[in-house]
Amino acid sequence: MIAKDLMSEVVLTVSEDATIGEVAEIFQEKSIRHLPVVDGTELVGIVSDRDIRNLFVPRLIDEEGLDSIKARYGQPISTLMATDVIKVNEDAELADVVELMLEYKVGAVPVVEESTGDLKGIISYIDVLRTTVD
Repeated sequence: MIAKDLMSEVVLTVSEDATIGEVAEIFQEKSIRHLPVVDGTELVGIVSDRDIRNLFVPRLIDEEGLDSIKARYGQPISTLMATDVIKVNEDAELADVVELMLEYKVGAVPVVEESTGDLKGIISYIDVLRTTVD
């Protein structure tokens, strides 16, 4: 099985100028865990719900921490997203995708067009688990 057969082709994305607050709301409303960041159709980064949690949770201790959260809430997601995205092309073998997920401890891997970097889909650990019951 290759990435193209496994990936979710309908992928919710945000642009790199979306705010951290907007992204936090998307995670909450859509119950997703990974959100690719694009410039047009080109993948430029990825953010996870863990990135958002790590930003907010440790700072809920005092008023200074809350002020810091409020300030970050309006900043662009480009200030938080990972830009060194682990990604594969559409012909990547499932075993290779799983190896990458395990090696880099990521829960999702974007699938891109090799020549352009355009986002084509995403493979999450849920997609991988589905292959074991089909």
